[in-house]
Amino acid sequence: RVAALIPAYREEPFIADVVRRTRLQLGDVLVVDDGSGDRTGELARAAGAEVITHPVNQGKGAAIQTGFKKLCQRGFDYVLILDADGQHRPEEIPRFLEAAGRERTKMLLGNRMHDTADMPWNRRWANQLMSSQISLLCGQRVNDTQCGFRMIHRDLIPRLSGERTTHFQYETEMLILTSWRGERISAVPISTVYGEETSSINPLRDAGRFVALMLRYWFKRIKRLGRRK
Repeated sequence: RVAALIPAYREEPFIADVVRRTRLQLGDVLVVDDGSGDRTGELARAAGAEVITHPVNQGKGAAIQTGFKKLCQRGFDYVLILDADGQHRPEEIPRFLEAAGRERTKMLLGNRMHDTADMPWNRRWANQLMSSQISLLCGQRVNDTQCGFRMIHRDLIPRLSGERTTHFQYETEMLILTSWRGERISAVPISTVYGEETSSINPLRDAGRFVALMLRYWFKRIKRLGRRK
């Protein structure tokens, strides 16, 4: 059983279309409206999604963890996460379902790096740099660490929940924690889509959070290696 989880913050122009297209692929769609203050939640509900609303904005990581808790309580085997702004094509959800059945891995991550012609050069460069560093920390090659289109098995979710980061860097933390659990992360080829959406990432603030996260886990890895000697 697979449910879709869509964390959303001020996505009024896109959310209804994303929900409708997702429901054509999966019957269960949960939108976590992260304190948007606009009609995001209302339009998602009208399009057929179940909606949980945070009274104030808590961050994408917090929205994902809220969704994890709700969907695990309802007994779903996998949670498929996709963005609310249309950057991920719901029509490609079957690729994740097929890969899960074929490869039997517990985390499947979208990979756009085979199709970068439409990706802005600065995002492509940043993604390649960050993916190389995160791959080192994970101990396995992860080609597109910045992709939010991913599917996670319920067995992993308790390890990915609790006192975790609450903003965009949570998506990176999920990869690290999954790898350190000894799980392989499977890549699923997806399309590169850039349109009228605007990023909610604050370059300075969120870059600082990312660096802090990486430093914390590098120190943890060094301590772990030290204990093994």
